[in-house]
Amino acid sequence: MTYVRQHGRPDLFITLTCNPKWTDIKEALLDGQAAHDRHDIVARVFGLKVKLLLNLITKGKNFGDAQCFLYSIEWQKRGLPHCHLLLWLVEKIRPFQVDPIISAEIPDNKENPTLYSIVTKQMIHGPCGNLNRFSLCMKDKNAPNNTREH
Repeated sequence: MTYVRQHGRPDLFITLTCNPKWTDIKEALLDGQAAHDRHDIVARVFGLKVKLLLNLITKGKNFGDAQCFLYSIEWQKRGLPHCHLLLWLVEKIRPFQVDPIISAEIPDNKENPTLYSIVTKQMIHGPCGNLNRFSLCMKDKNAPNNTREH
């Protein structure tokens, strides 16, 4: 609340989620190990990714000059960290500036196959439940309402 009292409401709320398939994590694992076996490696790599994100935002000025930021890192039940970042900008974002920053489109496969592959493999979830009993989120493939927490 001190930040809000001092700087007003934050301009952006950014979430960064750890991906156990990141090359940095996979290369550090020994044969037969998975990311959930080595929380130390996951934490170290994720910490570096958070620092990289902060550098892009503050030094790279991707959203303009940053006035200040505040973040917390939490660990999900499945053992992966994620970061919640509040960002205050010197120049406040106006409604007409939101669309260039936030996008929720699936890229064109012919125009950018690499980005299309990343988005469709990493950023799309579902359907699950009765619509797809074999979705990755289903704990018991035979029990349609028995899903893991997300």
